[in-house]
Amino acid sequence: MVPVVEHGTRRRRARRRRVLWGGGEVLVTVGVVLLLLVVHQLWWTNREAKRGAERKVEALEREWGSGAAGSPDVPSGSGTASTAPSARPGRTGTATTATPRRPYTTTRTVRADDSRAYAVLTIPRLHLRVPVAEGVGKQDVLNKGYVGHYPGTQQPGRAGNFALAGHRNTHGEPFRYLPRLRPGDTVQVETRTATYTYAVDKILPQTSPRDSGVLRPVPRSAVRPAYGYTDPGYYLTLTTCTPEFTSRYRLVVWGKLLSMRPRA
Repeated sequence: MVPVVEHGTRRRRARRRRVLWGGGEVLVTVGVVLLLLVVHQLWWTNREAKRGAERKVEALEREWGSGAAGSPDVPSGSGTASTAPSARPGRTGTATTATPRRPYTTTRTVRADDSRAYAVLTIPRLHLRVPVAEGVGKQDVLNKGYVGHYPGTQQPGRAGNFALAGHRNTHGEPFRYLPRLRPGDTVQVETRTATYTYAVDKILPQTSPRDSGVLRPVPRSAVRPAYGYTDPGYYLTLTTCTPEFTSRYRLVVWGKLLSMRPRA
């Protein structure tokens, strides 16, 4: 006997096949879109930000070398900070800390909210050379691959705390390898008129994003008081997110000023 298949059963099976096929297409499309977003975030933003940061460093060097008028030496904002942190080979050896007899100052200033790059940060151990701009806004500074200066903290070479922030991942990720720094490693900050050399002194592996103590003129963690300083000095603070690909905590690296060399 030949089995009889009703037309209604065939239609139901056909509908199920269409639903399954359509659902599969939707899942594949969503997967492709998510993959493209990941590629854009982890590769394209890094590529574009790094290239933009490299071009800015080259532009600053050309500007300083030519002596042409351009971005002022350092922005004007200084004082006590009230904001909290955001967002390899070549060991240099142990360095001794020396306090300059006369901190460098400048009369050329810009608005404290100006986000233009005005300095270059160099970290030999990390093979890093990146622009420094005023502010820590993502759109105007950090997402360009720049390192941002916390408004309200001091400027390079001045007594107090010169505090910077940078992305750990994506958008150029200048501070991705910050945990590789060790006490004694050198960090240089170049401006139009001088080069300031700091020596890494202390590292705070993890603290709260709201730990504003690390940005004070005499930096000391308000969350982990064992980390930080008690005496005034010439400090450098570098902050970034930790662990990688999260923004749950902050990693902090502190340095002390070793020397100031005027540009020729």
